[in-house]
Amino acid sequence: MPTATYTNRRGELETYFDRTAMEAWKKLTSDAPVGRIRATVRAGREKMRGQLMSWLPADMTGLRLLDAGCGTGALAMEAAARGAHVTAIDLSENLVGIAREQAETKQLRGHIDFRVGDMLDPALGEFDHIACMDSLIHYECGDIVNALSQLTTRCSTSVVFTFAPRTRVLATMHKVGKFFPRSDRAPAIEPVSQKQLHEEIITAASLSGWQTWRSNRISSGFYKSQAQELNRK
Repeated sequence: MPTATYTNRRGELETYFDRTAMEAWKKLTSDAPVGRIRATVRAGREKMRGQLMSWLPADMTGLRLLDAGCGTGALAMEAAARGAHVTAIDLSENLVGIAREQAETKQLRGHIDFRVGDMLDPALGEFDHIACMDSLIHYECGDIVNALSQLTTRCSTSVVFTFAPRTRVLATMHKVGKFFPRSDRAPAIEPVSQKQLHEEIITAASLSGWQTWRSNRISSGFYKSQAQELNRK
């Protein structure tokens, strides 16, 4: 069951991505020209998507993938192009609408079941693989472990996800962001200690059948995120 902190943050994210920043994210995740800072974020996200996809099978024919926090659907479409049956879900109805339009232009819409809602909803079904690209970076360590515990109950093989690594730069940005007016703030990224997250995963009884595997940090200007693979033992 989602925790109170997870539920509160989920509401903030829905408001932010569906209202405050929808146009900015539509532009960022397209080929439209962007400024220097956003260009580094776009490049970082492309590298991260490539990293997570490299940990999934090259041939996904017949495999079921959940893209948990799909945004505008880039990862979902890449997995569908490999033959996967994809369920792609996001809190933002507007971002999912953009994803549907882009999948239509690439003739992939019939291979992807787009949903609006919570990625932890058990009604989504069961999957061979789950991908959470930058959809857990706004949550504290305990909420990440809780989310993984729920997702793995519906996954047979692997979960690839990202988290915000605790670095001096991110910690400073997190502190400085609190001084901005509340109306100007994006939902804060929560820097997490890789060591602490690893320890909580391996000691969680709900994740006893799983193990951490490959990990890699992507750093591109203002984009810093850590990729992590979780495999069933």
